Amino acid sequence: MYVSIRGTMLTRAVPANVVALGAVSLVTDISSEMITAVLPLYLVGTLGLSLVQFGVLDGLYFGITAAVRLAGGHAADRWRRRKLVAGVGYALSAAAKVGLLAAGASVAALGAAIAADRTGKGLRTAPRDALITLSAPPEGLGSAFGVHRAMDTAGAFLGPLAAFGVLAATGGAHDAVFVTSFCVAMLGVVLLAALVRDRRGPLAPRPSLRAAVLRDRAFLRVCAAACLLGLVTVSDAFVYLMLQRRLGFAPELFPLLPLGTAGVYLLLAVPFGRLSDRYGRAFVFLGGHLALLGAYLVLMGPGWLVPVLVLHGAFYAATDGVLMALAGPMLPETLRTSGLAVLQTGQAAARMVSSIGFGVLWTGLGAGQGLLVMSAGLVISIIVAWRVL
Repeated sequence: MYVSIRGTMLTRAVPANVVALGAVSLVTDISSEMITAVLPLYLVGTLGLSLVQFGVLDGLYFGITAAVRLAGGHAADRWRRRKLVAGVGYALSAAAKVGLLAAGASVAALGAAIAADRTGKGLRTAPRDALITLSAPPEGLGSAFGVHRAMDTAGAFLGPLAAFGVLAATGGAHDAVFVTSFCVAMLGVVLLAALVRDRRGPLAPRPSLRAAVLRDRAFLRVCAAACLLGLVTVSDAFVYLMLQRRLGFAPELFPLLPLGTAGVYLLLAVPFGRLSDRYGRAFVFLGGHLALLGAYLVLMGPGWLVPVLVLHGAFYAATDGVLMALAGPMLPETLRTSGLAVLQTGQAAARMVSSIGFGVLWTGLGAGQGLLVMSAGLVISIIVAWRVL
């Protein structure tokens, strides 16, 4: 079954399963981004964490997912239960919102709740993306991922607005944000169970992951390029903290910053997906990192709010789904989830190192000099990745 998605230039049929997965991601991202929008300032401003401590917790977001993605991908492929494994991940992330509520000001408890949330994300991401690659034809994967990521980002756009509204209505009560986020997350679990169809495929002998994936030179080149670029990608939380400190606006407005990124991502996800189908996914993927470099340079220079958020959103629109569309067709169906988990694990581990490293750079050198180091690394990484891909 296909659903017609009308774009700005043309209309294309998108598999209904992709749209259903997009609906689940939309609702789940509302929940997740409600937390993401308030957590950096809550940890640094309210609880008084140092930038190094915050960098470690922020890195935990990526590190925990790296630790569980491979296990989740292996289980989904082995049992041919991609929907079930994804559902466990969504449910675990929902339960973690209650953990944040119970953690109070305890850094250890907050770390445990964040770890649970990221474990859920690590379990669900590869099975979800594998379901998308198995639900759409190879030549249309860029468009399919573009539609999914656009719906996902609609949730990312609405999440900070919801957090802002809850904080305004409750006089700044973060507990109310956590409770609301949990209720929305549970709705996502219900939608997954009701709307998404699994793609189990015929029961057949599975080739070894090493033979079919880890010896595929083209796939390994994609993994190497993604990991290299991940090492010099400053996390969203640090970008927004730098903007807030640079521009000096009220802390109450901090949850609105991700709206700029999400809004641009929402507008560009489908066009960039189609562009990648037509002109090459590696080309669009690397172009997205040039947009990220532009965001760094503006942030170091005049520090204009709108250009930084526009370039930041363009970076995500050109890289997130496009990378999965690039790698997915390289993998056999019986190992699609495991292979994507390998790629996502490497990328998550690189982002973890980047978050911790930038926290140290900011503390030791200052925000501007730390970002200059990351920018130089990004230039070198783009050149190397271009040659590798």
